[in-house]
Amino acid sequence: MNSSIVSIGLANPGSPIDQSTIADFMEAAHQLDDYEARKLKFLYKKSGINSRYSVLEDFEKRDFSEYTFFPKSENLEPFPGTKARMDLFQRHAGALCEDAVKDCLKETDVKFIDITHLILVSCTGMVAPGIELELMQRLEMSNTVERYCIHFMGCYAAFSGLKLADKIVRAETDAKVLLVSVELCTIHFQKEYSEDNLLANSLFADGAAAALIVNSDKGLKLRSYLSQVLWKGENDMAWGIGDFGFEMRLSKYIPGLLDEGIHSLKEVFEKKFNLSTIKNFAIHPGGKQILQKVQQAFGISEKENRHALEVLKNFGNMSSATILFVLHRFLLDDEVTGDILALGFGPGLTLETLHLEKS
Repeated sequence: MNSSIVSIGLANPGSPIDQSTIADFMEAAHQLDDYEARKLKFLYKKSGINSRYSVLEDFEKRDFSEYTFFPKSENLEPFPGTKARMDLFQRHAGALCEDAVKDCLKETDVKFIDITHLILVSCTGMVAPGIELELMQRLEMSNTVERYCIHFMGCYAAFSGLKLADKIVRAETDAKVLLVSVELCTIHFQKEYSEDNLLANSLFADGAAAALIVNSDKGLKLRSYLSQVLWKGENDMAWGIGDFGFEMRLSKYIPGLLDEGIHSLKEVFEKKFNLSTIKNFAIHPGGKQILQKVQQAFGISEKENRHALEVLKNFGNMSSATILFVLHRFLLDDEVTGDILALGFGPGLTLETLHLEKS
């Protein structure tokens, strides 16, 4: 029995927004002086990101009087509260999920009615009845579909979804499991000009991805997985619900902590995955520095890490959905065969690893 990802579909809202355009918005929103504006634009220029997507139109507007979500005032007061942001999530998430699922299933012989299990992943919005129920209605899926929701686990949550899908398929060999991740990170823009917010606002973006996991010899076979908590970084990455949206704590020390953690776990990886034999690495694009540190830790080149770098460049960090964008490229790349080690990072500081095989 082989539990495999046989197809992945992607979706993003609207058109790509140039990173420099978002930098202009941030300069105005934070009301920066010339010195701080130069610092911000330097950070954006060196981010490794060319463009991102957002359900919000305001990031492309230079005049605050044209804003459609944020207040039409120079100081953005009154600032949108958490309810307004959740209303926005509910308004957009279902349609984005629908697009991703349609993209996922279009090249398969699996119909919407054939899906037996649905796993919804998101850390940027929660509502009940949930987006998974809306998606069932949109696609006219069977009302007997088993539904699971994974919320608020952060950027590594799709790994948890894939592990759950693997366990379902191993228990029920005829199961057709649909994993859907939707993240609207940009709706949680924070206007306080802090180091954490500066980093988060420069990286995160909106997107959705869907993966079909079934019993098959094709695609990306799910072989094994390992979860590790790097307790030293417990306070360096966190995600909480505030009065004005969800608040991110994102320390500049995370790349170094991950580098240290990966080095300390190499013997564990060798025993679990035969690390020394693996040539392909699918890394969550948490940021340019994170990718550089992971490249150094595993001794891989930018060319070998090109799929993660390209996703970061063209889409930014879409939280949990991002690794599925990377795996989508691995699935379509005819040059990739054999073992793949996928890695994701999130609050905790949590390091998730997934061993895949592509034949």
